[in-house]
Amino acid sequence: MTSAPLRIAVLVPCYNEEAAVACVAAGFRAALPSAEIYVYDNNSRDRTTAVAREAGAIVRSERRQGKGHVVRRMFADVEADIYVLVDGDATYDAPSAPRMIDKLLDEHLDMVVGLRIDQSQAAYRLGHRTGNRMLTGFLAWTFGRDFQDILSGYRVFSRRFVKSFPVLSDGFEIETELAVYALELSLPVAEVETPYYARPEGSFSKLNTWRDGFRILGTMLKLYRAEKPLRFFSAIAILLAAVSIVLAIPIVITFIETGLVPRFPTAILSMGLMIMAMLSLSSGLVLDTVTRGRQEMKMLAYLSQPALKRN
Repeated sequence: MTSAPLRIAVLVPCYNEEAAVACVAAGFRAALPSAEIYVYDNNSRDRTTAVAREAGAIVRSERRQGKGHVVRRMFADVEADIYVLVDGDATYDAPSAPRMIDKLLDEHLDMVVGLRIDQSQAAYRLGHRTGNRMLTGFLAWTFGRDFQDILSGYRVFSRRFVKSFPVLSDGFEIETELAVYALELSLPVAEVETPYYARPEGSFSKLNTWRDGFRILGTMLKLYRAEKPLRFFSAIAILLAAVSIVLAIPIVITFIETGLVPRFPTAILSMGLMIMAMLSLSSGLVLDTVTRGRQEMKMLAYLSQPALKRN
């Protein structure tokens, strides 16, 4: 008995991409003829929806503004075996998709990230490049494994990744959350070099270098606190304890020499800081146990989905 072919879904989140979405749909239709192409419109004020429908895509909408909301809806609604997530700005290389899918299947991976290789100076703004490197380095330092391009909007996923991934982000920090989820569960992932092009004329980036960069950094700090609570709160405890000791040293010396405590408010402050340090350390120990239990639940949800197999 011949097994059914693998279902492939191309997921395209869009906001005001009238100038590019038809090119994206045509490119992935040619690269993956058997795939279903879903365009999710996020309150566009131009003709994105009409153009996508004319290009043959399945068009749906998400009213809550932000890429994270769109990805949450796509992951929940669309049923497939393999998911290709790509921005609707025509900057990513559709012919690379079969190669990324083959790598996912051949190496039994759960996520393949398109590592962007610039094809023109205009493709990748300097501020975005610098921010990506900084955030990538922070992620490697925090979680001990390295991605070269954590902010790439071009990814291929297995079904078990998509259906077990709890989307919490609202905006462009969704890419960071995807990377952290893979790292915290030690899921098999890889990167594949793909060409990265400049936007077509009439298409404009919605990413603000500073605003979204700080949001992504804030997301990483929150994820670090949530996934590495013992390290996070231990660092706070060490800092508080160090300040407490520095304040206490002259008071202790004076007490030994004279038997008096002349700076009573400083002594109270030092004691308070030490108590806070102990509380911070205790919080880290408790939350570390909670985090381990949460990670076990995530792994069980991941394992509840069948593994992907090539037909």
